[in-house]
Amino acid sequence: MKHVNSESNSEQNTPNVLPPFSEFISALKAKMKLVFHERGDIDQLSLKRGLPPFVLREIMSTNPLAVGIPKEYGGRGGKMSENIALLATASYESLALSLTFGINSALFLQPFGKFGQAEAKAPVFKRFMEERTMGGLMITEPDFGSDALNMQTSYTEENGKFHLKGKKHWAGLTGWADYWLLSGRQQTQSGKLQRDIDFFLCDVNAPDQNIEVEEFFENLGLYAIPYGRNRIDVKLPAVHKLQPHSTGVKMMLDLLHRSRMQFPGMGMGFIKRMLDEAITHCNQRFVGGKSLFNYDQVQQRLSKLQAFYTVCSAMCTNSSERAGLEVDMAPHGMEANAVKSVITDYMQEAAQSVVQLVGAKAYKLNHIAGRGTADSRPFQIFEGSNDILYAQITEGLVKLMKRAKENNLFQFLKDFNLTNKAAEFVKKQVDFNLDLQMPQRKLVEMGKIIGRVISLNQVLDMADKGFRKDLIDGGVTMLQQEISKLMAGFSFNNKYQVVEGYEENSLWFDLVAG
Repeated sequence: MKHVNSESNSEQNTPNVLPPFSEFISALKAKMKLVFHERGDIDQLSLKRGLPPFVLREIMSTNPLAVGIPKEYGGRGGKMSENIALLATASYESLALSLTFGINSALFLQPFGKFGQAEAKAPVFKRFMEERTMGGLMITEPDFGSDALNMQTSYTEENGKFHLKGKKHWAGLTGWADYWLLSGRQQTQSGKLQRDIDFFLCDVNAPDQNIEVEEFFENLGLYAIPYGRNRIDVKLPAVHKLQPHSTGVKMMLDLLHRSRMQFPGMGMGFIKRMLDEAITHCNQRFVGGKSLFNYDQVQQRLSKLQAFYTVCSAMCTNSSERAGLEVDMAPHGMEANAVKSVITDYMQEAAQSVVQLVGAKAYKLNHIAGRGTADSRPFQIFEGSNDILYAQITEGLVKLMKRAKENNLFQFLKDFNLTNKAAEFVKKQVDFNLDLQMPQRKLVEMGKIIGRVISLNQVLDMADKGFRKDLIDGGVTMLQQEISKLMAGFSFNNKYQVVEGYEENSLWFDLVAG
């Protein structure tokens, strides 16, 4: 994958003369149809790790990553709506392919284009445009997953070069990507690590920049994408150091928050596919003399899937307008965390629901629903575990409420820019004084509620733009119901703790043995 065969380059426009976006999307759909349904069978390809060379060669011949490259380097300009549309188009066929595009665009091309040094950009973007190379991001470490700020990968400056040493794991495209953005902390003369974080460009094909893959992981889903554990011991030229606009931590937050805002792109095509598969199956499957489609419980499941589609559409619209490269996303953690956590919960629930509707046949990796269940599950974990993100949403909310000197949740939400339209729709549920001192489990529960109120606000914003009213109504109803159920859980006083040594006097067989 490092050097995709360019035998089909003759079919391409030159890098500076790209087709209109609609033509590009049509060409990408045609290539996916060719490799996944004509030359290959995606249901069988999904059982094997990696992708056959012809699949990548044909798909990359459309130059999809040009979407994330600035216009001055021959790309499409990194327009957020086009990045999200690319992810949505790919995820209808393959969540793994969509994530591959997302890793390249949101985790490499966008931050490198924004923070990379001018001298380093031209050769890198040239290779992406002409040689179809790939790039990724390494932050997570074996002992410091969610605790990224305490990463131990360190660097020193020697003879005008930066020497990075450490270990990274679970970086998508491990062993495949030609370029990486590596994160590390500067080591002082005393051996201590600075608090701030820096990022560097690494070209694995250049001298002293090779990254050793110590182990490839047998990941549970997303078979097409390699993951593993990497040993970092590289020496990088000074021009490879990214230049933050303020601090390195804020640069990382800008990168991660913008990436989380693009998750609906990957969710969009995936949820639409789950919805289409469910409707088709339920229309064709007859039980008790009538199609599944006509059963009330089935209608409930299908209508919820359709509501997920509406909410995801609203998120895509919102992110297209609010998460562009020109925006500093570092301060927008509450919104980004809400978008990422809610849509990935919906992706997983959508797949689980289709498995339930289809039945045993869907419990196979070579069925779209079974594959989708395994492939969508890690989205709730990577780039911030949803439990942590929900807690952070509430922590952010509490800070803002304290600053506003407001304890009533409804009174705060009706004036808050992320929830001002939605507040009236859930007034009955949120009109109470919030205890600003909550245990962690309540932080998570309230974060789920606020995440859905923010989602409801985005749906209402999209309604003002003219989105189909009956779909809007379904999305609003589903979110209101979810918020009501979550509020019931939040209101329940559960302080139950794990009982240590629980096996003593708790064997059921002793109660019935004669």
